[in-house]
Amino acid sequence: MAGGWHIGVIGGTGLYDAETLEDAQQIPVKSSFGEPSGPVTTGTIGGTRFTFLARHGAGHRIPPGAVNYRANIDVLKRCGVTDLVSISAIGSLREELAPGDFVVVDQLIDRTLGRARSFFGEGLVAHVGLADPTCERLSGLVAAAAKTAGARVHQGGCYVAIEGPQFSTRAESRMYRAWGADVIGMTAMPEARLAREAELPYALLATVTDYDCWRESGEEADVAAILAVLRANAGKASAMLAALAAGLPGERPPSPIDTALDGAILTASEMRDPVLVAKLGAVAGRVLG
Repeated sequence: MAGGWHIGVIGGTGLYDAETLEDAQQIPVKSSFGEPSGPVTTGTIGGTRFTFLARHGAGHRIPPGAVNYRANIDVLKRCGVTDLVSISAIGSLREELAPGDFVVVDQLIDRTLGRARSFFGEGLVAHVGLADPTCERLSGLVAAAAKTAGARVHQGGCYVAIEGPQFSTRAESRMYRAWGADVIGMTAMPEARLAREAELPYALLATVTDYDCWRESGEEADVAAILAVLRANAGKASAMLAALAAGLPGERPPSPIDTALDGAILTASEMRDPVLVAKLGAVAGRVLG
């Protein structure tokens, strides 16, 4: 058993089953930030605690822009998760990133609109560092596990998060390539921002499903083709989690992200909004007292 590790996993349904997750229990967890996407499912893999949450809810009923990202991160923090792995589908903006490949993302560009981007706000102001929005240590462990599972893995890549729910236009797709983005999706932001505020190391394992629409061939994203790739890769994603559990160090060393809120809160203690302080009990209780 890997001591001190509790891995949270945000992704689609079908990533875990009775054979993968031992002693599985589905538990509804309430958040002070509203309704999460659904209940969590918790259990063990190889002796390590894992807690899963389906980002889009049962049956994929919640579109990317309507996901309550704050509630999802909040409930996982309440469950005692120490590290967070996101599994998602992406479009490729580079020829070498082919459908069926996995990309372990290390940078993000946020093009989302109108989503709640922070747990903090008026009455309690905080600024966390986000220069490197994913955790190098956890990302390395995830990449190694995905390779062990037989996936073709690209370690490192820039993900541009768009609002959706439509796919991008050809002009947008080519612009994102010019910006230096490698892959495109709709869910990594504000998820990664909120994970950092919750002091949770975050790794993003993304499945390439298509080439977006930038190529000269004229092809464009097709939902049926995307679903076919996801079904083909579901087994590798589950195998990755088993390999991740087996590859974790016996004890979890501290991470700098564990203390991301140190020095981040600017509001004087006597001026803090007590209602917001109470809401932040799980996310920031360590520094708020």
